[in-house]
Amino acid sequence: LPNIYGEPFADSSQIPTFLLSELAKKDVTVVLSGDAGDELFCGYNRYNFADDLWRKLRFLPASSKNAIAKLLMSVPSRAWDKAASFSVGGESSSRLAEKIQKVSGVLTATSPDTLYQDLISDCKNPSEWVIDGTEPGITVPKNKEVYKELGSKRFMMLQDILGYLPNDILTKVDRASMGVSLETRVPFLDHELVEETFKVPISMHLYGGKSKAILRDILHKYVPQHLIERPKMGFGVPLDIWLRGPLRDWAENLLNETRLDDEGFFVTEKVCQIWKEHIDGSKNWSSQLWNILMFQSWLENQRR
Repeated sequence: LPNIYGEPFADSSQIPTFLLSELAKKDVTVVLSGDAGDELFCGYNRYNFADDLWRKLRFLPASSKNAIAKLLMSVPSRAWDKAASFSVGGESSSRLAEKIQKVSGVLTATSPDTLYQDLISDCKNPSEWVIDGTEPGITVPKNKEVYKELGSKRFMMLQDILGYLPNDILTKVDRASMGVSLETRVPFLDHELVEETFKVPISMHLYGGKSKAILRDILHKYVPQHLIERPKMGFGVPLDIWLRGPLRDWAENLLNETRLDDEGFFVTEKVCQIWKEHIDGSKNWSSQLWNILMFQSWLENQRR
């Protein structure tokens, strides 16, 4: 991964993306990607989730929100694992624990935009993890006029288009595919299409209570409905399990206490704490640990 990306890139879906690219390369040299569909057609669950959560939280006293957050975080990840194993919906255990942990981290947000920033960030206080670390500012100007003009959902979509899409999604696919000499094209990024989608009211994107309503209507003409109307799934891997199992030795070498102290990039005590909590199953810190591990792996690669 350090050789492919050339930078500390830490979206764990880079692993299946690379493997899929490798598989596709056996038969084709150019592929089409559906990336940008969620950002342009209001497809991410968090667009609705953030709005709904803010409406429920805005009138709650700060003390109540802090108490709820503390209660949720006090439940070990292994307990959520057990609860998920009995769930009717078949929610994967690691995803449930991750979602609960994410919700607990955004309960203290003071506005819709800060709530969204907390939702897309792996750590609210970077200085706790990284020496002299700071959180990058949001891409869209933070003022009431812009927010009022766009509306909350469009504001989040625009943030993703200017930040998350180029810095994560497109980077991930470009490096993974080019790592095996596979050309990738992204039709949704045609500039005229992008401009047209922003003229469409949000109500049309979410028509009938379903995300990406416009794309669904078009797709229904060509693809059987039972292949379309399925729960939204990310391109994830069981990273939490891998870090406790087959990747544990690799991770422990990169997270060695003496090594972290000598390198001087991370707050050693914090990193060692979350690693211990992850290994004993009391918390699922897989996303945060992957960020650190990808930096450490890249740094090690640079020294060779």
